[in-house]
Amino acid sequence: MVRIRMKSMGRLHRPFYRICVMDAKSPRDGRVIEELGHYDPLVRDAEAREVLNKERAAYWLSCGAQPSEKVAVILKRHGVTNPAAKKV
Repeated sequence: MVRIRMKSMGRLHRPFYRICVMDAKSPRDGRVIEELGHYDPLVRDAEAREVLNKERAAYWLSCGAQPSEKVAVILKRHGVTNPAAKKV
């Protein structure tokens, strides 16, 4: 299974995360299939805190990739939805 999740970067007391497409069995900082953007929680400007490639995120969701909880919130904030999901 493929997951869209965050890869931890940065240093002590200065977190920085890359939003990546990874195999579900790979470790948190393991091999990446594709990087979709980044998330910097310490940036004061809320709009500059997250950078995301919306087209590629929508593509991976349509391929069946499952986002983690935090990434799902970021995707929803950017208006990225699964185009293949059936709405009831």
